[in-house]
Amino acid sequence: MKTNKPAESTSVRTRRALVQLLKQEGPTDAGTLASHFNITAMAVRQHLYALQKEGLVTYQEESRRVGRPAKLWQLTPAADRFFPDRYAELTLGLINSMKVAFGEAGIARLLEVRTREQIQTYQAIVPDDASLQQRLEALAQQRTEEGYMAEVVAQTDGTFLLSEKHCPICAVATTCTGLCRMELEIFQAALGEDVMIERIEHILAGDLRCVYRVALVTASTQTGLKPARHT
Repeated sequence: MKTNKPAESTSVRTRRALVQLLKQEGPTDAGTLASHFNITAMAVRQHLYALQKEGLVTYQEESRRVGRPAKLWQLTPAADRFFPDRYAELTLGLINSMKVAFGEAGIARLLEVRTREQIQTYQAIVPDDASLQQRLEALAQQRTEEGYMAEVVAQTDGTFLLSEKHCPICAVATTCTGLCRMELEIFQAALGEDVMIERIEHILAGDLRCVYRVALVTASTQTGLKPARHT
């Protein structure tokens, strides 16, 4: 007797892969998504509509020179459950308990200790005698291992974009905003004083990812970059 279990399993796997790909790529049309799979754009659309019914994806229309506007699909906040924030609930509980026990001064002290430890960890990984791109690649690899899905993209003006497509501490950072403020200080210390950093996209501000524009000091004076700032 035949069953539909294999077909259902294949559909589930494909939809999970689509969720992963949209997390990596951001807003993308069905044709581009289909190029990553051995299926047609129409089949991808069927999976996307199924995900839309589950509240996991949505789309915005983008005008094209020829033909109808294209649907650019992207994840909704409901899809965050596929990218779990490890120990978020426990950490939130501990932070709230610390606020009760030690007040804001205790939280500030905790952040100072954590910042020092992260700086030491990253400085041990990022080669200080390498090119800026090599330093950024080493940092991005470490951040990816920590769950941030980081990548480095070189720009035509000589600067670089360090992009993080997932925030594994997002729930905690929403409560303890100092975690995000400290990141720029940590990156600065890890990459070196010859570098200038600016956050230009921020997940907590409603963006789909966190993005940092990074440049050597000599190049930043030409591109208008400001010193690392806490935003």
